[in-house]
Amino acid sequence: MLHVSGLLHYGLQLPDLAEGKDFYTDFGLTVDERDDRLVVRCDGRDQDQTLLVEGHDKRLHHVAFAAPDGSLPELQRHLESLGILLRDAPPGGPEGGLWFRDPDGTAVNVREQQLAAPRAVAPAKQNVAGDYRRVDEPSWLKADTVPRPRRLGHMLVFSSDVNRSQDFYERALGLRVSDRITGKVVFMNPGPGDHHVFGFIQSSHPGLHHSSWEVAGVDELAMGARVMADKGHTVGWGLGRHTLGSNLFHYVQDPWGSWIEYFSDIDQITDDWKAQDWDVPPAVWCPLMPEQFLRNAEPKP
Repeated sequence: MLHVSGLLHYGLQLPDLAEGKDFYTDFGLTVDERDDRLVVRCDGRDQDQTLLVEGHDKRLHHVAFAAPDGSLPELQRHLESLGILLRDAPPGGPEGGLWFRDPDGTAVNVREQQLAAPRAVAPAKQNVAGDYRRVDEPSWLKADTVPRPRRLGHMLVFSSDVNRSQDFYERALGLRVSDRITGKVVFMNPGPGDHHVFGFIQSSHPGLHHSSWEVAGVDELAMGARVMADKGHTVGWGLGRHTLGSNLFHYVQDPWGSWIEYFSDIDQITDDWKAQDWDVPPAVWCPLMPEQFLRNAEPKP
């Protein structure tokens, strides 16, 4: 079965693009103007990661996935066989590729585009019991590096029915279930690689829950928390270690009520991975979760 090869970017509608530019710049990303929207990228990665478009309120604008070269005609026939209506790009969305809407009304774009390689970082040398690799190199001298994320790793969106959303993205795009927190959260992947690149959290209506950006390690996670707090973004959650996916994390609440995450050390899976249903909290260890963490702040459609 044809399936998409990864998450390309997401679009976010904001009432004030200048505020969006300031926030994503504070987070360590590069923001430039292109036509009538802002384009967010990671240093050293030749790929748009977020598109910011102007509108009267904040809401998830679209989600874009990568597909292999030459695959769109087959994908179009597949979508039409499922009764999925193809549409024009929404105002502010990039032209090209195939556009349609999921059961919650979120615009989805599939594009023939290869995923760009993330910016490389030097392997971290760690000293742990019985394995001492960092010798005559004081770690603290490099521990204050301000984070510059390497890539957009994944995003989770709110869904009015996580089981229906899972079924739709499985049938339409060939995404696979990685793991589930029964009735609450679904994590999905396009194949070998990160444990998940996309997923759903149960809510009354759609919206962006969070986007997640890879950094080099725990020092950049901690420095990200400090830098963002110093810039006035004081509501966060972390440092912690997630359950499903296992990644280290620190979240920051954005000015519009959703979240953005620094992550590192996520599980890598192969085609042999077996998805399971779990009844677990979102983290193995962490500070107390903020009360508003699972609140959908976007207006209902």
